[in-house]
Amino acid sequence: MPSPTQPHPGRAQRLREATRDVHAALDAALMARESFASREGYASFLAMQLGFHRTVAPLYGDAALQAVLPGLADRCRLPLVLQDMADLGLDAPSPPLPAPPQPTLGAALGWLYVAEGSNLGAAVLRKLVMRIGLSDTFGARHLAPWGDGPAAHWRDFTDALDAVPLDAGQEAEAIAGARQAFAHVARLARID
Repeated sequence: MPSPTQPHPGRAQRLREATRDVHAALDAALMARESFASREGYASFLAMQLGFHRTVAPLYGDAALQAVLPGLADRCRLPLVLQDMADLGLDAPSPPLPAPPQPTLGAALGWLYVAEGSNLGAAVLRKLVMRIGLSDTFGARHLAPWGDGPAAHWRDFTDALDAVPLDAGQEAEAIAGARQAFAHVARLARID
């Protein structure tokens, strides 16, 4: 029998179902814009990634989140995005607005679900950007797979995510946070 704080299916699966529509719309819009067909298109994608990873970077440094998600600090991809921009001679402009306030635990988990889930999609994008001369060591570092591979890396994250005890209100906040994260990416990409 599932516990009241961890009903089946797991939290990661519930977040996937609750964000399927916004995720699919974002993916379709990015592919329709041919973000990976040229370096110019990729530069626009990289600017979007910079905005998103700047937003979520404080979550990776949060001690309370690190306590419930082992290895969280090492997962932050902002430094890799910045290196990719430098490789391509792109300026990394200062953030136009101050960082958003610290979200609740549930909302933070939703945002991290989106950030970490993008590693799975990165495997496909990585193949596309190789066609325009980018690689794991030049311009596309943030798309490179982790040492244990994207599937194992994702499994480790979702196992920890699923194990965090949340009440019903916090579960709702996690879903809202994940949807907000996807909406934020769409705004950064100017496709909302």
